[in-house]
Amino acid sequence: MGDMTVVTPPRVLTVAGSDSGGGAGIQADLKTMLAHGVHGMSVIAAVTAQNSLGVQGYWELPPEAVRAQLDSVLGDIGAQAVKTGMLASPALVELVAEVLGAYDAPTVVDPVGVSKHGDTLLVPEAVESLKTRLLPVATLVTPNLWEVEQLTSVKVEDEDGLRRAADAILELGPTWALIKGGHLPGDPVDLLTDGTAEYRFRAERHDNRHTHGTGCTLASAIASHLAQGEEMPVAVAKAKEYVTGAIARGFPLGGGIGPVDHAWEWRARSAPAR
Repeated sequence: MGDMTVVTPPRVLTVAGSDSGGGAGIQADLKTMLAHGVHGMSVIAAVTAQNSLGVQGYWELPPEAVRAQLDSVLGDIGAQAVKTGMLASPALVELVAEVLGAYDAPTVVDPVGVSKHGDTLLVPEAVESLKTRLLPVATLVTPNLWEVEQLTSVKVEDEDGLRRAADAILELGPTWALIKGGHLPGDPVDLLTDGTAEYRFRAERHDNRHTHGTGCTLASAIASHLAQGEEMPVAVAKAKEYVTGAIARGFPLGGGIGPVDHAWEWRARSAPAR
């Protein structure tokens, strides 16, 4: 082997819910982080029973269990970026906001409100906590159009409405907003802005229903690039490219909606030549 220098990769922490089906949540986050060459770590805030057909149930962890996980990871190992996902209750949102607000690393907040299947993953009181406590300490927040409406009451009908939505989100305090326009008619466009600079990301629409985990995957990919020192617009552009490829290669699983393929780049490389 010779002299091999071992280098510790950047560390990224996800604070989110577990998805037993492996397509979204903590599982998607860790797979995405591995695909980006960073070391993924996890604080589990809730456990879901879910599969390709939907979420059959979820159980929050007690706040002390979430705090202990946060203290354990951040106190000893540290993180160069943090991503948050499903935080179920006001108590958990407030606890996570308090810890991350005092920690010096970029935080990507995926304001998970509703699942692909329309299952609500956030009690109404937690929406208020998200707005007043977590978004003010976020570096970037990545809502889809449903979540924009849930957080700001702004309803986006077309691409012209994206900036209005972004401004409404920025009023809640994050540094950057990425409004995901995937649900708009026509080619999907996402808008990234810090209130001054504005970037639009277009991607072709893939006719593939197997898109479970898209939001978690995008947020984790962005956090991975930020941990590697990329500027926000570059991190988002690269993450978008990764997610677009993952959606194009989403695969069937069970009887419902399958996941995006987190390992698509690796599979493409290792596929035998035809």
